[in-house]
Amino acid sequence: MAGRSGKQHSQRPTGRDRLVINASYVAAVHTCLALAAFGSALLLGCALHFKKIVRNGIAGYPDEWFPSVSATIGDWYPERNLFQILIAITSGPRFSIVFLQYLLNRQSQSSLPGWVFLCGVIRTLSCGGWVYITSNDDHDVHDVLMILYILCNVPWMLGGIYCTPTGHMESRKRRFFVSVIPMIYFFVQHKVYRIPGAYTWYSFFEWGLILLDILYDSITGIDFERSQLQVSLAFLHREGISLAGDVRSSYLFWSIVTSLLTTLFYFSIWELGFSGSEAALFVYLSPVLLGIPSLRQWATTMEGRVTLRLLSLIGLAAYKLDDPVTRLFVVGGANLFSLVSHCADWMVFLGLGLILSSLSKHANHSNNPVWPMLNEETGGYNKMGIALALLALLELGTRPPAPHHTSTTSQKGVGTSSCHGRDTASHWLASSIALGSLFFTLHCLLSDSSTIIAWSWTGYESRKPRGPLPHLYGAVTILAQSLGLLIPVVLPSSMASALLTHIAWFAYGCVSSFIMYNFRNWLGFAGGLNFAVFCMSIIPSVMSQAAMSGFNKPGRTLFLAFLLTIIFYVANVFTAAYAFVPGGVYFRERTDLVLVAQLAAMSLAFRWPKTRFGSLGPTLRSSRATAVYTVAFLAVLSLSSVLVTIFHWPVIGPTPYKPGTGVLNAGIWTVHFGFDNTGRDSQRRIRDVIRWLDVVGLLETDLHRTVYGNRDLTRVITEELGYYVDLGPGPNMHTWGATLLSKFPIISSYHHLLPSPHGELAPAIEAILDVYGTEVTVVISHNGQEEDALDRELQSRELARIMAKSYPQPVIFLGYVVTKPHAPRPAPYDFLVNDGLMYDIDPHDRDRWCEYILYRGLYRTAYARVSRGIVTDTELQIGQFVVPKHGFNLINQTEESRLLRAWKEQLPEHHVCISVVIPLQYTHGLSVVADGVLW
Repeated sequence: MAGRSGKQHSQRPTGRDRLVINASYVAAVHTCLALAAFGSALLLGCALHFKKIVRNGIAGYPDEWFPSVSATIGDWYPERNLFQILIAITSGPRFSIVFLQYLLNRQSQSSLPGWVFLCGVIRTLSCGGWVYITSNDDHDVHDVLMILYILCNVPWMLGGIYCTPTGHMESRKRRFFVSVIPMIYFFVQHKVYRIPGAYTWYSFFEWGLILLDILYDSITGIDFERSQLQVSLAFLHREGISLAGDVRSSYLFWSIVTSLLTTLFYFSIWELGFSGSEAALFVYLSPVLLGIPSLRQWATTMEGRVTLRLLSLIGLAAYKLDDPVTRLFVVGGANLFSLVSHCADWMVFLGLGLILSSLSKHANHSNNPVWPMLNEETGGYNKMGIALALLALLELGTRPPAPHHTSTTSQKGVGTSSCHGRDTASHWLASSIALGSLFFTLHCLLSDSSTIIAWSWTGYESRKPRGPLPHLYGAVTILAQSLGLLIPVVLPSSMASALLTHIAWFAYGCVSSFIMYNFRNWLGFAGGLNFAVFCMSIIPSVMSQAAMSGFNKPGRTLFLAFLLTIIFYVANVFTAAYAFVPGGVYFRERTDLVLVAQLAAMSLAFRWPKTRFGSLGPTLRSSRATAVYTVAFLAVLSLSSVLVTIFHWPVIGPTPYKPGTGVLNAGIWTVHFGFDNTGRDSQRRIRDVIRWLDVVGLLETDLHRTVYGNRDLTRVITEELGYYVDLGPGPNMHTWGATLLSKFPIISSYHHLLPSPHGELAPAIEAILDVYGTEVTVVISHNGQEEDALDRELQSRELARIMAKSYPQPVIFLGYVVTKPHAPRPAPYDFLVNDGLMYDIDPHDRDRWCEYILYRGLYRTAYARVSRGIVTDTELQIGQFVVPKHGFNLINQTEESRLLRAWKEQLPEHHVCISVVIPLQYTHGLSVVADGVLW
């Protein structure tokens, strides 16, 4: 907190609890850090890489003899790294200056200080943008953010001058902004007229702008000193430490609970039906044990809480187990202990833990870093998670007793006087149903920041995505979640109770869900964001109602809640996987009914006419200090999500594996929902295998369901290898998923749901790629199984139509077909080859069944099948093609001309790929069938 030193403030920490410093020191620290950041980068750059950083696209040394800011801070190690570390430390004092200046200048009769404050925030964020996104990373984004930064300087400085207290003439005279005009002049001389040496003079004015900017902000110290503005830094109270421990425990609760479904569904994938592992779902009913009074009483004691949560950590340690069956048993036991422990405390920090879990997945490529399906090789941070969990338990075990504890022991009698026959809030049945539906909704849609993006995704148009990309806009989902949870925290309890249980608020949630389900691209994403706000905002009220109504018999309340959650889990899976399960056909493609059922169940937590609510319980009545700490946590989580997005911004632009050669390497792979043969995440192993492919079709990739962990299989690949990605039809399209990865720009793409009157829906992606200046159509599909003959025929006819319509343009088909080579109709092969006007990449290879590569209008130079590795049990098929000269169409190719053979020594080196590109650790039992000159 900050204030004038001459004023007295009541109810503030004493001298032992706070540290008071002059606000001018904040400005001084900012000045020193900023000068150190830029100065060290300039000195190191000139000392280590002088000739490299003065060179530009027009000229080099000696015509150019002074480096620009961008070249100095963004091109070379170690100056870039040191600069970014120092500038990150500088961000704290810089935001503080913006806030303190607003605090000093705010006026009730003028909104100008508020606008200046907004410009200061945007200016600071844009500065971070052009600092961390360098011209080498993305030249256009870097320039746009730099221009935005310069433009924001104008209202920031002029507004600051106008708002300066009248008596502070010294600081008013020393505010200036004069270097932009000559800087623009020399930039035009360099960029437009391409005059050697002009960029050096531009650089002087660019550095001058930075220096003057830093000095301008340093002048605020004079204002702070003359106004006697002071900053009081309150030491972190035990309440804040305890809240941090509770949030950490809630995070571990979500991590353990969400890991059970991914652990058990591994077996269902291999069986393609019920495997028996589904019985582990009944572990979710373990809170019924709280119906035993002695157990409930013990579970709410300090000893009981510590013991149960310590036992639940076996779920984190399960990552050491390589046997999937043993791992399932251990994770199931961990869920039992975790559910009993946290349900005894009514999961008061459920929302904060969910946001932290979603943030950890966003930072770790959509995988929770402490899931037992991960280890050190697959992106896990299990040991760190266990260490932090033990620290949280240590804090819990040493926590002094609180006078108003939020466990069930402190809720005895709360709300019991309002139990009336028509009182929905205190009827255990209604609150239990609402709790079960809300818990499933949070897990299904908000446990990963990219799930609602996948619901809205439709592909590319005019070389640009039609909607948000997960790795770039996942942070927006986290911001929406934080906003939703902020509403009940900052509002007075009476107002929060009235708003968040009003039927108008429920109507807002229904409209948001309708937009999310029925619309796509940005509008659908906006609906999803509003639905996230709605769901997060009602967590405290739903939890409060469940705590009040279920106090006397919490076992039955929680049993029904989690029984309903299990039913929703099963229904959600059956909407897409109905072909392999008894009774699944009744849930076929009915996500709409599941969503309606979710909302109908949650409606019981709202005030309807002729119903009377009692006052809500303590979940909505936190102390002021707890509310402040909660707001601080939400602010940190929100800022962290943005920083994570910037940190994971792809540093490698998509580039063909063999640029400039006309060679295109394509592959098709069914990856079984990102589980390898031992039930671990296969994202990084897939990356290591396909890194030399230009176009990849991955099948069975729709992982945005609870049983798959709500994951995005493309995050590591797109960030580290540089691919354009089309995620294919989303989870609301009820398919098993298909994904396109391309090193070539995607001009446009379309998603198809192939005809499926009987079996599961078959997805297909039709994309037009810019391959060395030639438009090449790529079709990726996952056809239905052989049990449904009519489905297979209709799907094959539709795929043939899609491929034939662009004849004679080049086309590559990468698909999961399930047929024997040359099988007569109604098998798919003849439809695809003859009706689709395509060629089989190797008509003599009769040892194929699932996957096929077909092509047209390209030179086929190589083909291989790689099977029986440890990444998945299906084979990777690879084809190498060469694009014809621009404007030349290949038509009516004979089989002899298409299948010419040659020794690799007779061909250019770029036509040959050696076999060691497949990592040896993934080739256990490897089988390779190759043809052409690929190997």
